[in-house]
Amino acid sequence: MAYSDKELIKILKCKKEELEMFKRVQKDALKEAQKIKKHFFQKEIRILGISGATRRADDCPHSDSHTDWLLEKSMEHCKKLGAKIEIVKLWDYNIQPCKGCYSTANAQCHYKCSCYPEGTEYADDMTEKIYDKIMWADAIIFATPTHNFKISSPMSLFLDRCISMDGSLTPANPNHMKDKILNIKHTKFVELTAGREFGSGFLRRFTGKTAGVIATGHEIGLSMAISSLYMTLTHFGMVFPPFSNMYATGDYCQGLYADEKIIRNSCHEEDAKQLAENVFNMAKSLKENPKIWWEYSGKAN
Repeated sequence: MAYSDKELIKILKCKKEELEMFKRVQKDALKEAQKIKKHFFQKEIRILGISGATRRADDCPHSDSHTDWLLEKSMEHCKKLGAKIEIVKLWDYNIQPCKGCYSTANAQCHYKCSCYPEGTEYADDMTEKIYDKIMWADAIIFATPTHNFKISSPMSLFLDRCISMDGSLTPANPNHMKDKILNIKHTKFVELTAGREFGSGFLRRFTGKTAGVIATGHEIGLSMAISSLYMTLTHFGMVFPPFSNMYATGDYCQGLYADEKIIRNSCHEEDAKQLAENVFNMAKSLKENPKIWWEYSGKAN
């Protein structure tokens, strides 16, 4: 149902200037959505590797990460297949925690994160660097060690901050980004006016990107870590090809010192390359079908 400006002002109990803010954001989101699709359907295949590993030989563990080793093997194979690649090791970046604006507070999560605004003294590396890398990528391979039956702390922190890209808009009022009353009105405006067109409502920027998952560990938590990532990433709108996750585990009956020889073997290396090939082929297939795009409710907040 289409509403007139007069009807929207009455339903939302907003001022005309506020309604114009909401309409401007919607117009900008539609333009951004078209740019996302244009970028996605370019011929070049861009694959980003995200590592949640924390081990370094020159730090406390006195050992480099098995997770990084597998991710690097996978990404090297992506490059051989013809993809442009980049690896982000989260431990090297300053990523601050999500403050939960997207939760029941409904003060709205904005892109790029308005808790750590880009170009300000409050900005962190997620806002200044990593969001742009994600937007560049057609596919992402996520690699994490298993810590206490779950994904690593850096990977969890990173995923929490990715919510800024999932179903968020630019602020209605850039000068008062956390105006809760205004943002609730803005949310209600989207619920009333969003259609099926990509970008007409909340914009989900992961839509259609291909995902792969690598996990390493010494415990049953591997399946829990992979399942957690899968649940999150599919809700972000990412696509999983067949055989796009792998895990490498140590031997429970041997000491942890034996893990390196057990994990860094040709079998796991081949699994990492197979994963890379499947992720590459899925991204390539999607790019070759510009008539296909993915449906979701732009009204969902």
